[in-house]
Amino acid sequence: MTRFAAPISEAIWDMKYRFKTPEGAPIDLSVEDSWRRVARALAVVEKNPGAWEQRFYAALEDFRFLPAGRIMAGAGTGRSVTLFNCFVMGTIPDSMAGIFEMLKEAALTMQQGGGIGYDFSTIRPRGAAVHGVGADASGPLSFMDVWDSMCRTIMSAGSRRGAMMATMRCDHPDIAEFIDAKRDPARLRMFNLSVLVTDAFMAAVKEDGDWDLVFERRIFATVRARDLWNRIMRATYDYAEPGVIFIDRINQRNNLNYAETIAATNPCGEQPLPPYGACLLGSINLARLVRDPFGPDAALDEAALDELVAVAVRMMDNVVDASRFPLPQQAAEAQAKRRIGLGVTGLADALMMLDLRYGSEEAARLTGRWLQRIARAAYLASAHLAEEKGAFPLFDRDRFIASDMMERMDPDVREAVARHGIRNALVTSIAPTGTISLLAGNVSSGIEPVFAHSYTRKVLQPDGSRTEEEVVDYAVQQWRARMGDALFPDSFVTAQTLDPLEHVRMQAAAQEWVDSSISKTINCPADIPFEDFKDVYLAAWDQGCKGCTTYRPNAVTGSVLSVGEADPAQVEGGEALHHADKLDRPETLEGNTYKIKWPESEHAIYITINDIVLGGQRRPFEVFINSKNMEHFAWTVALTRMISAVFRRGGDVSFVVEEMKAVFDPRGGAWMEGRYIPSILAAIGGVIERHMIEIGFLDGEGMGAKSDPHLAGYGNGNRGPACPNCGQYAMRMIEGCMTCAECGHSKCA
Repeated sequence: MTRFAAPISEAIWDMKYRFKTPEGAPIDLSVEDSWRRVARALAVVEKNPGAWEQRFYAALEDFRFLPAGRIMAGAGTGRSVTLFNCFVMGTIPDSMAGIFEMLKEAALTMQQGGGIGYDFSTIRPRGAAVHGVGADASGPLSFMDVWDSMCRTIMSAGSRRGAMMATMRCDHPDIAEFIDAKRDPARLRMFNLSVLVTDAFMAAVKEDGDWDLVFERRIFATVRARDLWNRIMRATYDYAEPGVIFIDRINQRNNLNYAETIAATNPCGEQPLPPYGACLLGSINLARLVRDPFGPDAALDEAALDELVAVAVRMMDNVVDASRFPLPQQAAEAQAKRRIGLGVTGLADALMMLDLRYGSEEAARLTGRWLQRIARAAYLASAHLAEEKGAFPLFDRDRFIASDMMERMDPDVREAVARHGIRNALVTSIAPTGTISLLAGNVSSGIEPVFAHSYTRKVLQPDGSRTEEEVVDYAVQQWRARMGDALFPDSFVTAQTLDPLEHVRMQAAAQEWVDSSISKTINCPADIPFEDFKDVYLAAWDQGCKGCTTYRPNAVTGSVLSVGEADPAQVEGGEALHHADKLDRPETLEGNTYKIKWPESEHAIYITINDIVLGGQRRPFEVFINSKNMEHFAWTVALTRMISAVFRRGGDVSFVVEEMKAVFDPRGGAWMEGRYIPSILAAIGGVIERHMIEIGFLDGEGMGAKSDPHLAGYGNGNRGPACPNCGQYAMRMIEGCMTCAECGHSKCA
């Protein structure tokens, strides 16, 4: 019998978490081998590793505890990778040497697979004087462009691209440029952006007061606070960024506010971290702990939850000692505070199994109770670890006990921490679990609602054809097994059917008992009025959230993946209407290189054309034109960039060939292979045309595309953007991160 509840789960394991040789030969022959590998690796640091290996294995078995992907993929492999998910880098000095030293550290961290966060508020604003060189500063946005370029060239461990978060304070003089940065669709693609919003700013917004933009105590400008807030809201309404981080609240409620100041977060926002801070993540699968799902005695097994949490805390604490770190500063920071981020997944499924509607007051109340139970069990487990192994080195009993979270803990927890200390400075966090949720049988992700009860996934077969399989939510699977074809109850809601304020209610209920933060996307309908949209953020502030991220489908961000019938508004004359989205580059591409020897030219021109497969059809994706003739350098570079930019927009790009073939050189063309070619550009256009014909993109010479490959393989309804890994139009926003429903690829994984 297979352990996997769905074919996609086994595919995810094989693609992302199965240990293989560099040549691709499996070392883990089953998922049990993967669990055993991880359990053994994390038990090595114990005095009795054999006994703890068995307990760790039992926690992992049947996907009850889900360590984050880097632990599943890297633990016990001997590879030089970090098991930590995310890092906030050091404070960026306001000097050229310091800035580029930070850039080097970022590259080294990404090389080992870490996502990073940076606060760019420390760089002087554009136009400020640079003393000693007689120049004006270019500002933090210009250096963010450098980081963005670096990130594009770094492949993270395990074929992961680096993910980055950039933050900027709401009082920085360049905050308006930061807010508007992503209005340029080609800029800062490797960054998530968030504004650090202070309590004083929120007070000024509510009072409609003035707001000073300041750098190093110098006031550069004064604006109306509500105008700046509206600018943030409008940008987020239009293209889903920047997010908002309530930074004073984060620092006030931090268990370590006596030892650190936080100004940045990891890429998805669930881990506010100090300079060189690092955190590892793991999730309790609540869906697997429900007894008698959909039955009269349906309930969460809270005793089993307590036991599982205690084992999970110990496993995660051991990761601190078992992991490598890209930089020594990160290792020192992790050892000094031993931060962990234990969270949950499958919350929405668990609520459905109890016939509770996600977003309701009763669901929020029960969510708070479950998260309180997890926090209590986790803090007790960490206190017992401190008794056995010692508290984290920076533990200060009086100041830690006075922290916001500890003041709300039960007396016995406070007494245990006061007596023994605590092993981990911060213990809980709710992270994105998109891929590991798929691994666990497509349980609902994190504390998100169910995205879709089911959807159709296209599976590429060895012969190049595609078959379709249904991907069903885990709770829906359980319903069908017990109830057959009975109609779903009213509790079976999805992310698109919820009111945005119901999302906020659930986030706030969970946040009360999470000492770090929460990665959560509040889905908003495309037609939500702007004033109502702003109310979502004010509700998040008023209800105690530490941040807020929304997603509203529109022409800039792309549609949310549809799982139902076509929207009649999208159909005209029986044909679906779509605009061409910019395609992201997959990790590897296939292509051909062609040689042109232009008569009377000393050097040949080489043209490389790489292709992408979308919807089962191959299409040109990028072009590289090279020549040793330096007279050709400028125009070949320009042509390379412009043609590649057009190709990556998708759609019928055959017009590029026609335009190039029509260019003539007033000095005369040349005869090549029995035909007259009016210019070198026309010759290049001819090569691209022949390539398009050979790959089946064009019907023939002088003809357009066979069909619109941009829509090939795409069914009814609104699609998501194209996935850079599998090419399917199935990207959707989950927990602040674009994730593919077809293959599980995640921008932030």
